[in-house]
Amino acid sequence: MASQSFRSIAELFLYRIASTPDLEAFLSPQGGGWRSYTWREVDVRVRDIASGLRVLGLKNEERCSILSGTRVEWLFADFGVLCASGATTTIYPSNTAEECAYIIKDSDSRFVFAENQEQVEKLLTVKDQLGCVSKVIVFDGISGHDDWVISLGDLEALGDKHNQDHPDDFETIANGVEPHHLATLIYTSGTTGLPKGVELTHDCWIFEGEAMDAMGIMSASDRQFLFLPLAHSFAKVLEVAILRIGIPTAVDGRVDTLIENLSEVQPTFMGAVPRIFEKVYNKVVSGAQEAGGLKLRIFHWSIRVGKRVSALRQQGKEPMGLLALKNAVADRLVFSKLRDRFGGKIRFFISGGAPLSREIAEFFHACGILILEGYGLTESSAASFVNQPNSYRFGTVGKAVPGVKVKIAEADGEILLSGRGIMRGYANLPEASAEMLRDGWLYTGDIGELDKDGFLRITDRKKDLIKTSGGKYVAPQKLEGLLKVSSPLISQVLVHGNMRNYCTALITVNEEEILSWAVDNGMGGRSYADVAGHARVHQMIQPFVDKLNRELASYETIKKFAILPADLALETGELTPTLKVKRKVVETKYKDVLNGFYDGNIQSM
Repeated sequence: MASQSFRSIAELFLYRIASTPDLEAFLSPQGGGWRSYTWREVDVRVRDIASGLRVLGLKNEERCSILSGTRVEWLFADFGVLCASGATTTIYPSNTAEECAYIIKDSDSRFVFAENQEQVEKLLTVKDQLGCVSKVIVFDGISGHDDWVISLGDLEALGDKHNQDHPDDFETIANGVEPHHLATLIYTSGTTGLPKGVELTHDCWIFEGEAMDAMGIMSASDRQFLFLPLAHSFAKVLEVAILRIGIPTAVDGRVDTLIENLSEVQPTFMGAVPRIFEKVYNKVVSGAQEAGGLKLRIFHWSIRVGKRVSALRQQGKEPMGLLALKNAVADRLVFSKLRDRFGGKIRFFISGGAPLSREIAEFFHACGILILEGYGLTESSAASFVNQPNSYRFGTVGKAVPGVKVKIAEADGEILLSGRGIMRGYANLPEASAEMLRDGWLYTGDIGELDKDGFLRITDRKKDLIKTSGGKYVAPQKLEGLLKVSSPLISQVLVHGNMRNYCTALITVNEEEILSWAVDNGMGGRSYADVAGHARVHQMIQPFVDKLNRELASYETIKKFAILPADLALETGELTPTLKVKRKVVETKYKDVLNGFYDGNIQSM
């Protein structure tokens, strides 16, 4: 644990290099294996990038956009920008050309780091809108386009020459970065309206690193796997923790190779969004159901045993006697196989970016896998609350991290936050900044409650609360989460009903599961849309909706639902990069279906 505080990420970077130059910093996929970088090797790359940017004319607090998926070069570029006294603007690689142009223009970025030729081509289509951009620096690609595009290697060569000629410049510039200087502009996902650029200073991130270190959740003896989008604030917190604590980290943002990578890297912890756990849960449950017979009975018996053990451990106790013996058997037969999927050495996962279903958390805990849910906004530098390995409560987002102040508004239960991690404001939006930042508090827009021990429970987004025409309030995220875990057939759910006289839902089904069912039921070869729209599929989902309704107040019940002809996807603009549903987008796309719920009887499409 580092005892001192730091003035900036640049100073923290210099500390890490000086403290552990020969220890492993990162692992990156290369060929058929993994390429290891020591901190000394990272230092060389970052120095050259930083000095190359200064040679090209980067000035203090000028922005450099990074348009790339999660990879080690993203981190090198970010460290380089910050050590050069610049600021990083983050862009998701899934953003359209027009969305990229908006962010680059709004942030007034001087330089853009692009992942590959595909991203360069995207930028070229909107080049006439990017007059502020001097250079595009491509990670995987070559220089060209009248020298508007240069390779990362060329930038580093430029920096290397400068460092040889002026060996003291890098430290001088890095040490000159002030706590109040802009470090990062992160644009909100834009679930409603245009995205807003959240201004986060060096001190915001230094605060987050100190808080992670002080809690002692992770140490230099851990190994992290980082696949979250680095354009998101959740991943940025983990990046800062790497620097502060010195955690060796494998970096690869490809979701399709995630399980394979975990078995190879064998991390001890990882950050993830709830959708990842939902998919694994559905896969495990459906696999047990398909096996049937004795295997299914063993699975259900093991989960019952595991849940009894989980209940004890949530009270700080351990199983004894016969229960301990049964749990050992269940572990050997079922639980160990699930843990092996994650590499076999996971101590815990950290879940963030969206609400995690309590049922999912308790299922994994029954299997010996601890998921620690946390909470925060981009506007609060992400990590404001988190459960800890020795202090957790499922269904909550944990206690406030050291240095975060919280209060619950008496009028409506809105969560208000204060502390060093709070944003400077929104870029170019003084009125929106003033609305969010009032009287020294950040108004989060989330509704929640604190229990007597300080654990925070989020009940819903203030703006997402449904108010029926009868004046009753319904929290849709709670209903959506319960329905998603009720059956492995269900993939996504959107509950609708604002200013309507009852609630309805749009549901998608798991493609792999439903097409497998189709083969077994004489519908093999049909498309996903054809199968999903069949009356028998609606009939299979109906009992799960009925079961949920029996547990709800009458005004919360889902009176009608439709099964959509396609799953919601990032590529179609229906999900954010952290796989949260863009409620307004989906409601607009399927407005005729939703209106039909109240005009007639629509069941499926």
